[in-house]
Amino acid sequence: MWRKHNIIAFVSLSIALLVTGCENKNSQCQRLIQVVNEGNALIDQNKGKQAITSLQLSKDLEAINTSLEELKLADPKLKEYQTRFQKVFDSLSQAIAKAAKALATAKSAENSPSGREKLQKARSEIDTALTTVSKTTGKDSDTLMQDLNKYCNQP
Repeated sequence: MWRKHNIIAFVSLSIALLVTGCENKNSQCQRLIQVVNEGNALIDQNKGKQAITSLQLSKDLEAINTSLEELKLADPKLKEYQTRFQKVFDSLSQAIAKAAKALATAKSAENSPSGREKLQKARSEIDTALTTVSKTTGKDSDTLMQDLNKYCNQP
């Protein structure tokens, strides 16, 4: 009787490990690419939107980062891509939040010398935040996506 339970336990454990541990590279790639594409779609849908929308986009990108973090990837190279994409979306989220706050400040500026100074400062903050992120993080994201696609398409 004891032997029968040991065999059943061993077979059950083997099946469980087989089902959970045998996710291949392609399925892991698909899960990672799906989350990254969701983040990229959010950015594309919200380009040039107002401050409130931009603040929401920043929060949505934080959620994408959480989704990336929750992926259980076994492939070491995919884990590396996962970490790098988390950095990309974190940088984008922070820059968009900073620009959105500056835009809100600009909209509330009064028509006075101090208001114009506030407006000029806000414009500068928006330009700096978005230009920096587009030059660095945007290019990194494009290159990273190309590298990920190459890796995922290898046999």
